[in-house]
Amino acid sequence: MEKSIYIRLRHRIQVRTNETIYLKDIAQMVAEENLYEQVRNLKVYEVSEKDKNRVVIDVMMVIRLIKGIMPNVDIQPQGPAQVLVEVIAKRQKVSLPLFLLVWLLLFFGAALTIMNFHEDVSMQAVQQRIYTIITGEVDSKPLIFQIPYSIGLGLGMILFFNHLFKKRLNEEPSPLEVEMFNYQLDLDNYVALKENKEIMKQFDDR
Repeated sequence: MEKSIYIRLRHRIQVRTNETIYLKDIAQMVAEENLYEQVRNLKVYEVSEKDKNRVVIDVMMVIRLIKGIMPNVDIQPQGPAQVLVEVIAKRQKVSLPLFLLVWLLLFFGAALTIMNFHEDVSMQAVQQRIYTIITGEVDSKPLIFQIPYSIGLGLGMILFFNHLFKKRLNEEPSPLEVEMFNYQLDLDNYVALKENKEIMKQFDDR
């Protein structure tokens, strides 16, 4: 009876330069115990400096490697057709002057954006008008509205991003996290389609 291996590639893994990638690192497998032990430590790829920061490993590469040592095994691939290998470089120390520069740019950029928006919609005039309607008095600086509005604006941003510094308010992802997740998926799909041909060509040339 022909033996079978069920294999499911992971979506993404992270490795370091010059690290060897084994089949157990990039895939989940279901097979008989002795068969599983033979293939789990199968060398799939060795990361080098020329790979830069991303490598795409296709399921066909994996099938070809397994068939090379076990030609009579039935391989049943499941799930993703590629695994994206992200090469992690050595972490560099954060430059304090650069951090302060970026922080200042973001702070004043956000402040100017909010002020320009309020100017476009005539927020001050609206608050003055509301104050006059409610109290019957004219006040050029209705602080009774402006102060709570400013506090509420900051609290609204905290609730929107679902974070207070490093603390998450609840388990629900924020709209920004969802957009970043979708962006990462699109980026992974693009890299897989673009680089898969080059990786397969290098593999065929060996």
